[in-house]
Amino acid sequence: MKIHEYQGKELLKKFGVVVPRGVFCQSADDAVKAAESLGGKVWVVKAQIHAGGRGKGGGVKVAKSLDEVRQYANQILGMQLVTHQTGPEGQKVRRLLIEEGADIKKEYYVAALTDRASQKVAMMASSEGGMNIEEVAHSTPEKILTVYIDPADGLSDAQATQLATGIGVPAASVAKAVAALKGLYACYMETDASLAEINPLILEGNGDIKALDAKFNFDSNALYRIPDIVAYRDLDEEDPNEIEASEFGLAYISLDGNIGCLVNGAGLAMATMDTIKLFGAEPANFLDVGGGATTEKVTEAFKIMLKNSKVKGILVNIFGGIMKCDTIANGVVSAVRETHLTVPLVVRMKGTNEELGKQILKDSGLPIISADSMAEAATKIVAAIK
Repeated sequence: MKIHEYQGKELLKKFGVVVPRGVFCQSADDAVKAAESLGGKVWVVKAQIHAGGRGKGGGVKVAKSLDEVRQYANQILGMQLVTHQTGPEGQKVRRLLIEEGADIKKEYYVAALTDRASQKVAMMASSEGGMNIEEVAHSTPEKILTVYIDPADGLSDAQATQLATGIGVPAASVAKAVAALKGLYACYMETDASLAEINPLILEGNGDIKALDAKFNFDSNALYRIPDIVAYRDLDEEDPNEIEASEFGLAYISLDGNIGCLVNGAGLAMATMDTIKLFGAEPANFLDVGGGATTEKVTEAFKIMLKNSKVKGILVNIFGGIMKCDTIANGVVSAVRETHLTVPLVVRMKGTNEELGKQILKDSGLPIISADSMAEAATKIVAAIK
């Protein structure tokens, strides 16, 4: 789950990280009122969407008068903001953050994330913060420093100081940078985040260290124990099909291809998508029905896949362990009939009650194409859609 920048800054502030004063708005009138309440002579008008690269896409503007605040607010609200993280279709802007201006002397990058290889938390920092951090990571990775933190011990003063001095924070501001890093780490741990990023973390002319942006991803498996975070969820920023799928306990992610995939198990689902690509086509989705799929669940999965107009065929790939093949077969037959399926369907089943499942498909009289191996299934669905 993701949240907006202004929400991330609310979290950081709770953990002692200094952030600019700002006001969340949804209209140009409110934006002007926000700027008036903040005072000063410079304000930043920032689009709030769940994607990075907003500045490059025209979603962040510096206003030097209230008239410019109104102008930029009207310009940004409702725009289809396209960034390198939204894809070519972009994301509609429905929310704004109006912030006081900042006296930026230097921009840094810092982030905390889970490092599965070491089973520790990786705290990353770079002297090259700002809009081009991806290019820094690609071209000059040596400019990104990393320390690995044992969750049992937490981020030590020594580690935080190592990062702060390593990215060139002036000696007079190191203590403030250490406090910001420790606050970021504490926030990351306490909120069950999988990523907590500040880009940029800035050094101001007066020596203060301040978080000028905030990006958070949260572990979806932990949402049941962090209701305060769940309250931040903005459904307007999420794919409607993915929202609907979650209501039925389906793990679904839309992709750009034209072959719908229905699989049980995340690993098998990824292997199925790889196989489709190997045989010259592209998957339209990741869809894991899990080990407890019912006929109703399979039917809903078909309905969700078919809402994607790009889907020209469907591949069902099932390994019957806990999930029995006959249960899936009954679900597939029911789904085909209820959705009046008109695109080709290939079904490959292996495991528990495999023969019974295949017989159910055969006896249905429906134009379902059977396959015994993943390669055969991929070959047949790719041929069918052509």
